[in-house]
Parts: sequence; C-alpha cells; structure tokens
Amino acid sequence: MGSALVAFVVALGTALALVRSSRLHEGWSGDHDLKGPQKFHARAVPRVGGIAVLAGMLLALLFWTWRNPEHWRLCLALSAATLPAFAVGLLEDITKRVSPARRMMGLMVAALLAAWWLGASIQRTDLPGLDAVAATPLGAVALALFAVAGVTNSVNIIDGFNGLASMCVMLMLAGLVVVGLQVGDLWVASVALILGAATFGLFVLNYPLGLIFLGDGGAYLLGFLVAELGILLIGRNAQVSPLFPLVLCAYPVVETVFSMYRRKVLRGRPMDAPDGVHLHSLIYRRLIRWAVGTRDAAQLVRRNSLTAPYLWVVCSGSVVPAILWWDSTPMLLGVLVTYVLGYVLLYWRIVRFRSPRFLLRR
Repeated sequence: MGSALVAFVVALGTALALVRSSRLHEGWSGDHDLKGPQKFHARAVPRVGGIAVLAGMLLALLFWTWRNPEHWRLCLALSAATLPAFAVGLLEDITKRVSPARRMMGLMVAALLAAWWLGASIQRTDLPGLDAVAATPLGAVALALFAVAGVTNSVNIIDGFNGLASMCVMLMLAGLVVVGLQVGDLWVASVALILGAATFGLFVLNYPLGLIFLGDGGAYLLGFLVAELGILLIGRNAQVSPLFPLVLCAYPVVETVFSMYRRKVLRGRPMDAPDGVHLHSLIYRRLIRWAVGTRDAAQLVRRNSLTAPYLWVVCSGSVVPAILWWDSTPMLLGVLVTYVLGYVLLYWRIVRFRSPRFLLRR
C-alpha cells in the first residue's frame, strides 16, 4: 500500500504542476484542436498527462523494489521496455506529426523488448489452430506483438472523454490485481496496483473538469502495460485462462475492431481515419439529449463529464465476469461472445435513435 500511495501522490503532484504551469508550455503540450470529430473541449488543455502517470509509476516501482529487491530485474526490464511505447505517443502529443506507421513501429519495438527481457510471449491460447502457432517460439512472440499492439491502440481509441480511458484502465488493472493475488503472483499484482494508483493520481485532475488529458503518450503507456501484465500473468500462472486478459480488455478491443469494420466495410474509408461515431461519441450526442447546442466552456465540461460513466458500466460488463471466471476458458469464451453481441445490439439501437429509455438523460 505504501508504494501505491507514492504512485498516487507523485502522479497527482506532477499532473498539478503541469496544469499550473500550462501557460509556459501550452504551445507544444496543449490540445488546440477544438473542432475535430472527437473534440469536446472549449479551450486548449495540456495533453501530456502520461508524464505524470509514468513519473508516479517509476518512483513507486523504485520504492517497491527497495523493499522487495528480488524483483528489481523484472521491474527494470518492464520499465525499460515501456519507454519506446510511451515515447512515440508523447512525441505525437508534442509534434502532432508522428505517423500511425511510426507509432506502430515504436509499439513493436517495446513489445519485442518485453518478449526478450521478460519472456512476455503468448505460448497458449486454448483455441484450436492458434495453439499450434503459439507452440512455436516465433509464433508465440508474433501473437504477443499482435495482442500488445491491439490493446494499446484500443485504449488510445476510447480516450475520447474526461475519465473514460483512465477509469476503464483502472478497472482492468483491478482485475489483474484480484487474479494476481488469487494465484499468488505478488509481482504482477503489485505492479498493477502501483500503475492503477498512478492513473488515479491523474484521474483526479482529468475527471470531471478535464484540467489535463491523458494524451497519446499516456494512453500508449497504460494500454501497453495492461497488455504486457496480462500476457505475463497467463505466462507465469498456468491456472489462469489465456482468454482472461482478452475478456478483461473486451470493451476497448471490441470498440476498435468494430470501428475498423465500420470504417472500411460500411463506409469505404481507411481503417485508421478518425470519425465521430464511436460508441462514446454516440452516447454523448444521443443519450444526453441536450448535448447539441452551445459550446460554452462550462456546459461542454458538464456534458463531457456525464458521458464517461455510461462507458464505465459498459467496460465493467466484461471486467466483472473476467474476474469471476478467470480460470475457465469455456465460460470466458461464452462471456466474450455474449459481450460482442450485446455491444453490437446497443450500438445499433443508439445509432438508429432507439436508445433504451432508461439510458436517456434529459
């Protein structure tokens, strides 16, 4: 608990310092795009909150390894492997000129380092066909790279409203903590707890007022670490179903896959082209009835803050079952199929203006 407190205090303090000094660095750190398809703020806001999360995590890990020196190599390797993923995201936050291909390259480098230094590869899937791929060293690493890239980008995609991505990640990390403790994996549980505490330190200033944004650097940092901790948990503990991390991250992953399908197949656009019809965007525009109208700063912040809780519930819809049936592949597979069907049905009803009445907010 002491390490978690360090993570929270350092992250909160760093985020507060970034907010209070924003006039000095807003030229390169501020999100000045107020009219993009997923922009719902009325003034430039620092989008470098990932710096605060990273600072909180690293200092807390240093404190934790001082008390648990037997784990210092693991913590050092994980921290070092994370840096390329964070760096490409932060560079995009600052320059707005890093191409998706270069960001993907940074993620691949980070995932390869984790596979090399930590053995973070997917050697079992409990799925016919894929297990044959996972049985080979090259296949196991390739599956890990695919999973890490997918989860990292999916967390970045859902980072559209104050507190949305950060709370969803905290829910996923809570799942890793609970299952890690159940199987006796103190290292995974402790790192997940520390990362969750650092994320909460930023969350305090991000939700509901949106004083600082997570940014691509923060989203890549959190997505990468959630993916790697999930891979390491199933690799270090045979009793954990290999589907557990996937179900745990079902909301952002399903959102991403569905977005790619919607853009490429339904709309004939590039899969990485931004649009304003993600589930969180539709909830903002159609469930909060008064969302369309004035762009007064106070009203924008209020409407923004009312959106994320809907998606926290959607995210919990997979996190809770994942925690309940973490050791049962058949149950988790059933949960995943049910979740995908439920997501598509909810999206279809909202996009056709048939939102369930109990969800509507006037």
